Amino acid sequence: MSVSADHLAQLYAATDDPWNFRNSPYEQAKFAATRAALGRARYRHGLELGCGNGALARHLAPHCAAYTGVDAVARAVRAAQQTVPEGHFVQGWLPDDLPDGAFDLIVLSEILYFLDPPGLTGLGQQISTRWPDAEILCVTWLGDTGHDLQGPTALAIFARALGSAMALCPVTQAEGYRIDRHLPGARS
Repeated sequence: MSVSADHLAQLYAATDDPWNFRNSPYEQAKFAATRAALGRARYRHGLELGCGNGALARHLAPHCAAYTGVDAVARAVRAAQQTVPEGHFVQGWLPDDLPDGAFDLIVLSEILYFLDPPGLTGLGQQISTRWPDAEILCVTWLGDTGHDLQGPTALAIFARALGSAMALCPVTQAEGYRIDRHLPGARS
């Protein structure tokens, strides 16, 4: 990751909701758009990388028989577990700490620009190797990230690492973000 553990911990130092996910109409609309971008009504096992406090998981977990979220910050993981008690949330550092499981949905919402190019490449390669039949859903912030990589650049690096067999296609673009998706079996 290009962002340090200290930086992430500082974001959560004062609150378990540093981006106001729970109360922001903008964030709630984006979560609804993410849910609407799902390619199917039901999944066996969803995986959300960079799950934060579980605000998005609250929208997506009902569509999954099982739901796993990963975040680097312990406080975020505890908040996610409280938000979605039926989910399984673990602390992990991306791209290294990917959990085991037969995931058929993988969600990366505004997380890619937290990684550096080698991390994005490693993450994409791991996903394409371990879960080649998974639906991939990427939500990308289009504004200034305040990090080394901007959202569209990070998405492009990740998409190249996934490879042409897992091509990401645009689904939605709204003010401030876009949603791209890979559907298994879809032709690019």
